[in-house]
Amino acid sequence: MLQPHHTTLTQFLIEQRRRHPGARGDFNGLILAVSLACKAIARTAALGRLAGQEMPAAGDVNVQGEQQKPLDVLSNDWFIRLCEWGGSLAGMASEEMEQPHAIPAGLPRGKYLLAFDPLDGSSNIDANVSIGSIFSVLRAPPQVMASEREVGEADFLQPGCEQVAAGYALYGPSTLLVLSVGNGVHGFTLSPDLGEFLLTHPDMRIPEETQEFAINASNNRFWEAPVRRYVEECLAGRTGVRGKDFNMRWIASLVAETHRILTRGGVFLYPRDTKDASKPGRLRLLYEANPIGYLIEQAGGRVSTGREPLLKVQPTGLHQRIGLVFGSRSEVERIERYHAEPQAAPEDGIPLFHARSLFRETV
Repeated sequence: MLQPHHTTLTQFLIEQRRRHPGARGDFNGLILAVSLACKAIARTAALGRLAGQEMPAAGDVNVQGEQQKPLDVLSNDWFIRLCEWGGSLAGMASEEMEQPHAIPAGLPRGKYLLAFDPLDGSSNIDANVSIGSIFSVLRAPPQVMASEREVGEADFLQPGCEQVAAGYALYGPSTLLVLSVGNGVHGFTLSPDLGEFLLTHPDMRIPEETQEFAINASNNRFWEAPVRRYVEECLAGRTGVRGKDFNMRWIASLVAETHRILTRGGVFLYPRDTKDASKPGRLRLLYEANPIGYLIEQAGGRVSTGREPLLKVQPTGLHQRIGLVFGSRSEVERIERYHAEPQAAPEDGIPLFHARSLFRETV
């Protein structure tokens, strides 16, 4: 229920615009269009199998080599239909589309690009586990705005530090929209009564220290030595070099993992491994890792590939994959340090000569 102290998403965006007198309303229109797409997805997801008559047929295998679920297809359509008409965008890119989506002839074009994962964690749908949507807003290059040519893949290949906004929607017990427009991270809860997103989590901050980590432990045999070292030290708990116990989490939904870390701290690892040499990571850089990374850093955390700051990585492809580590700053910095340190022995060497010793590490 709306209370006098609640700020709607529309009011929040107007307040942000007032701080920039020269700003036009097209950016606000874009964010509100994204929020409307998220409302539509939330409604359909909440109906579950009751939404059968509204759902399209299952899709084909997408560009990622993954079988599209009906809600994947519908979610992608919602984003396109609700965001392309407003005059804010020069083009869109999605996990579900091999090439960028150009704004149709006859519709006005704007100065922004939208990259999105319309439905993150769709493998969890049948188990009724939280799923979400992720989005990133970039400026279209000047040459696109100065010409009539359609937007192309190269126009999206901007490092994450060039984002002007990013966010995600989480479809769980309640529907939340978490957003940054460059001045911190703010969470909005969808009011079922009003159909409006209301500000409920202002200025979200990630604690610097944590005793919780998230990783898919079934990939242990494929991890690189620095990741294995970090996880083993966490599992050793109070009796190990860290001197404290850790809890391990794994939801298999990037949005849900991110929200947990934003609300109570932690570190998430989906690192590069040797499981598939053709894929230098599992998550997609442009529309998964970069927007999540933008939010994490706006909330005081740190995001990395394990080897370098993620938001400085120059993309080379629309669907490029990458390793991702993010969360509480001190833990991410430790993982980066382990990657930078020379390894004392090969990963499968004699345990006596691994990167452990009789001496406790200084924590």
